[in-house]
Amino acid sequence: MNDEPAHPTTSEPLRRALGERYLQYALSTIMHRALPDARDGLKPVHRRILYAMRELRLAPAGGFRKSAKITGDVMGNYHPHGDAAIYDAMARLAQDFAMRYPLVDGQGNFGSIDGDNPAAPRYTEARMTAAAEALLEGLAEDAVDFRANYDGTLTEPEVLPAAFPNLLANGASGIAVGMATNIPPHNLGELIDACLALIERPDLDAAALMAHIPGPDFPTGGVIVEPPENIRAAYAGGRGAFRLRARWHTEDLGRGTWQIVVTEIPYQVQKSRLIERLAELIQARKVPPLADVRDESAEDVRIILEPRSRNVDPETLMGLLFRNSDLELRVSLNMNVLVDGRTPRVCGLAEMLRVFLDHRREVLVRRARHRLGRIAHRLEVVEGYLVAFLNLDRVIAIIRAEDHPRPVLMAEFELSEVQAEAILNMRLRSLRKLDEMELHKEREALTAERADLEAMIGDEGEQWRRIGDELRDIRARFGPEAEGGARRSDFATAVETGDVPIEAMIEREPITVLCSKMGWIRAMKGHVGLDTAFKFKDGDEGRFVFHAETTDRLLLMGTNGRVYTLTAANLPGGRGMGEPVRLLVDLPNEADIAALFIHRPGAKRLVASSAGDGFVASEDELVAQTRTGKQVLNLRGGAVARIARPVAGDHVAVVGENRKLLVFALEELPEMARGKGVRLQKYKDGGLSDAITFTLAEGLSWHDPAGRTRHVSDLGEWTARRATAGRMAPRGFPRDNRFN
Repeated sequence: MNDEPAHPTTSEPLRRALGERYLQYALSTIMHRALPDARDGLKPVHRRILYAMRELRLAPAGGFRKSAKITGDVMGNYHPHGDAAIYDAMARLAQDFAMRYPLVDGQGNFGSIDGDNPAAPRYTEARMTAAAEALLEGLAEDAVDFRANYDGTLTEPEVLPAAFPNLLANGASGIAVGMATNIPPHNLGELIDACLALIERPDLDAAALMAHIPGPDFPTGGVIVEPPENIRAAYAGGRGAFRLRARWHTEDLGRGTWQIVVTEIPYQVQKSRLIERLAELIQARKVPPLADVRDESAEDVRIILEPRSRNVDPETLMGLLFRNSDLELRVSLNMNVLVDGRTPRVCGLAEMLRVFLDHRREVLVRRARHRLGRIAHRLEVVEGYLVAFLNLDRVIAIIRAEDHPRPVLMAEFELSEVQAEAILNMRLRSLRKLDEMELHKEREALTAERADLEAMIGDEGEQWRRIGDELRDIRARFGPEAEGGARRSDFATAVETGDVPIEAMIEREPITVLCSKMGWIRAMKGHVGLDTAFKFKDGDEGRFVFHAETTDRLLLMGTNGRVYTLTAANLPGGRGMGEPVRLLVDLPNEADIAALFIHRPGAKRLVASSAGDGFVASEDELVAQTRTGKQVLNLRGGAVARIARPVAGDHVAVVGENRKLLVFALEELPEMARGKGVRLQKYKDGGLSDAITFTLAEGLSWHDPAGRTRHVSDLGEWTARRATAGRMAPRGFPRDNRFN
């Protein structure tokens, strides 16, 4: 009996086993999926799509074929992956808003700038564009190496001849294992000018090349506002970013009104998602000057932005939108590519173009050598034809008399096998005297062409001259003078608006702010009487009611000691019951509202906790820039923030839950931006009930339970040092232990 296992096993450390297998996966992802080749600018899937279309003879002037047929051939012959992934890659090659120079001419729905998906491949048709044909030119002339496909039944090119620098012209993006690439598209005419400059002076760097390539050129246009020095640094090192803004202008509507029209949006931004984001900004009131957004686009982009007031400055409004939406974004540059088809490396602009030019030189030499081989073969045949013409009668006699004329012809006239076969395959009507003259002319022309090619192969300068001529021809076909070849993205200097005051963005109007006990807030137009009977939800009642203006900012102190900032213009209207204030700021559910008031620049507030600790704070220090607010009063031991009273006068009056009143000088309180503060009043039990500032010479007033005004001018009995216990409040002091 054989005790050996059917499948022998090996043992190795888990670290090494995982490392080797993950390394193989990483290399496969880098080389065969995610990173483009610097020579033709294509990933394997794109290269296989174009090659399969060439094999199907889908030339630019020919007919269309179903996309399902194309993706099926690609999947079955060259790319053994999902047909959905192949079709998505092919659809992108056909999108004029994604590709600066589309490589696929699509017929049907191949997606839109709104983010719509392409139709199913059975509904669309495609063929190559002239640009794709230029990338494939020379494949039949041994311009590049071929390799076996995945199952060894066919061959496919390792790289395309690429008549133009497609990697920079159309850009590329991909995420591999541990590395990524992102290259924005550029203008082909500018790239060719830079290549011609490099041919003349190979030592040019990125700074010199920027005289020809000032920056990317996006298919969707837009305005690049990145400083030139930043672009230069990005091109030199191969890494960086470009700030790209939408193109816009104002449109006069008459009578002093106007609107903003956006005609070009940034690259790879979905228009529908952009409209949604702008609508969200309006709903959340994050950009107060913006009143409405409409999409009036047809085949071109036309987004209408309506200002809330004619007094708004258009530059100010767009500056806010650039900061809060995708009307401005940063397009990253990471030129991490496969330099020789195998080695990933981050290249600068100059190195990227040199790699392309070196590839074009190799293609030129290989095509020339292939042509020399064809010339040698044709010259051999022509020489045989000439021998036949000189001995025509004898050749005919041999063919008529011999059962196997080829060896007889080879022996008698010293012909090669190729020459003898060509003579035997000659048509009778070719035996005219005129054909002999044509053969002599053909031999002379081929001999001259051979000499010219041999001289070119041995002369590097001549090689670069011919490459330059080829590039000039490409520029004539796809450059600025051709349809769609002009630069689309312009350059400008970014005008930073900075922090724009609310008054500059909002029309000043009076409002009445209402906030209920349960935290529902709203703003009614106009200054409504504060004694009006306002409506609230069942079980709710009013707590804060005051007059304000739309340009005001409101400060809300929570019982958690944080102060939140609200813009009065952003408050919900007064027709309904309003909205919970927690939808406007991030006030925790366990915290309540301690105070709500209008921010007055330069004013000061007395803030204090239920534990009797407090200090004086400047209102300018209380303003928060985010929804999360700003921590002002530090709390301990279960204490909560209780008051935030305006400071006016020279003394402080404090009353505790024990109804003891203490008066002390205001100068005994420190002014702080944040902290726990100092002890205002000493308590044996209970805590702080209320505190107020006043002028000692004017005395202290309040309303008694009967509604009568009580005034105490002599407060000597209750005046003491800060942090003492105080004495029982005067007779008639409010029962809720709160000052008016």
